[in-house]
Amino acid sequence: MEKKRILITGSNGLLGQKLVEMLVEKPSIETIATARGENRLPFHEGYQYLEMDITNPADVDHVLAATRPHVIIHTAAMTNVDQCEMEKDACWKLNVTAVEILIAACKKYNIFFEHLSTDFIFDGTSGPYSEEDLPNPVSFYGWSKYAAEKAVMSSDIQWAITRTVLVYGIAHDMSRSNIILWVKKSLEEGNSIKVVTDQFRTPTLAEDLALGCFLIADQQAQGIFHISGKDFLTPYEMAIMAADYFSLDKSLISPTDASAFSQPARRPPRTGFDLTKSRKVLGYEPHTFREGIALVEKQIG
Repeated sequence: MEKKRILITGSNGLLGQKLVEMLVEKPSIETIATARGENRLPFHEGYQYLEMDITNPADVDHVLAATRPHVIIHTAAMTNVDQCEMEKDACWKLNVTAVEILIAACKKYNIFFEHLSTDFIFDGTSGPYSEEDLPNPVSFYGWSKYAAEKAVMSSDIQWAITRTVLVYGIAHDMSRSNIILWVKKSLEEGNSIKVVTDQFRTPTLAEDLALGCFLIADQQAQGIFHISGKDFLTPYEMAIMAADYFSLDKSLISPTDASAFSQPARRPPRTGFDLTKSRKVLGYEPHTFREGIALVEKQIG
C-alpha cells in the first residue's frame, strides 16, 4: 500500500516540530518537512527535509513537483501580532500571498490543503466560538489570516482550515517563550509580574494541535475545524495555575487589564473555542491545561 505523503510548511516552528515528531512515528506516513533556511530539528531520521520559500512560486512548484505530497499542512506564517501591525507588507506577503501561491500549486498537483488559522479572526465580543460564527478581525494580523481563509474557501481545491488558540509548548531551539515558561522563570527569579484578567482563551498544547492537524490530514476531512484546549481561562488564571503547579510564590502575580499595556495591535478580549465539531467529526480530545503544564515540565527536564 502506498504511504500517505504529508508535507509540512514551517517545520522549524513550534507546531511544525511537533508535527514532524508525531508523523515520523506513524508507519503509514511519509513525512516531508520544509522551511526557509536550514533544518532546526534536533533529529534527522525518518523524514525528508527540503528548503522551501513559500513566497516564491518557482520554489514551491519545484519542491511539490519533486515530492508530490497527498496533503500539505501549512503552518508557516507571521504570527507576531504587533509585528504584523507595523510591517503590513511583510505580513500580507507571508500570510496571504504565500497561501495563494500554495493554493495554485495544490490545484496543479491535486493536493489536499490544510491551512492553519487563528482565533484572532474573531472580534472577541462573544467567545467561545464555533466554526459557524462570523469572523470580524480587530488587528491587521487577524485580517491577514481571514483573507487567507477566504482565499482557501473560494478555491476549487480540497481544503480544510484548522483554527487554533494561544499555542504553548516546548520546541527545540526556539526564541519565543510561552506563558508557562515565562511565569516559572519570573517567579523563580523572584520577579513580580502583571497578568491580564480581561482576556479569555482556550490555551492549546502544541501536541494537541499537532494531533488535531494529523486527524484532519489523515481523514482528509474537509471544512473548518476548531482545535484548541478545553479550559476557558484568562492569562491571570493560567499564571496562577502554573505557579501552583511548580509550588512558586503566587503573591508575585498581580492582576491587571489590557489597558495597562500599550501594544500596537488590538487583541480580541474573549475568544476560545467550542470543540463540539472536532470531537464529533475527528474524535479530537485535548489535554487539560494542568496536564499540559505537566507535559511541558517533563520536556524542560
